Amino acid sequence: MFAGAQVSLYPMTDGFVDVILSSLDALDPWRDRLRIETDDISTLIVGPPEVLFPALRDLYTAAAASRQHVVLRATLSRGCPGEPDDPICQTGALANPSEPLDLRQKNALAAIAQTPDKGQTADAQFSLYVMGAGDHMAEIMGCIDFLKQSGTFDRSKNFCTRLTGDAGPVFATLQQAFCQFGPPNGHVTIDLTVSANSPSKR
Repeated sequence: MFAGAQVSLYPMTDGFVDVILSSLDALDPWRDRLRIETDDISTLIVGPPEVLFPALRDLYTAAAASRQHVVLRATLSRGCPGEPDDPICQTGALANPSEPLDLRQKNALAAIAQTPDKGQTADAQFSLYVMGAGDHMAEIMGCIDFLKQSGTFDRSKNFCTRLTGDAGPVFATLQQAFCQFGPPNGHVTIDLTVSANSPSKR
């Protein structure tokens, strides 16, 4: 399997270079379990979901700690048929497709309940895309039902769902949406925006 994210960080400050470069340091503890490649547009992070999402959480949390308005944009994908398998992506975190939706929802909620707070608020919106054969709408609706019970659900919006709360549970919710819904051997993607310290909320 191939799993990863293309991530871009946008600090709304004259000191954006320092915010970006210092935030990338938050990925250092994860680098031995991820493949990370940065260019002038984005950072590619390749690895298993159980490592990928905590790394994204830490990147976001470090940027948000600047107290500047910061936006993290990411496209996440697993099982893309156009990408070669990568041993670094081996994982046992993906749900068994034979498990009923209600059991997968229960397992996802249990994982969130065990997630510690990180002390930084995250306001996020995302869309889940389940591609390939099978009843993709049943998977998406099952995910939405899970989100509404997650404790991080804010509201439904056109084309996406909004989450809010501490960054720990919010990124855990995103991880469970990515892992528990859609076939483990199928192509699943997430389009994600996370915002911190927005002046619109003042």
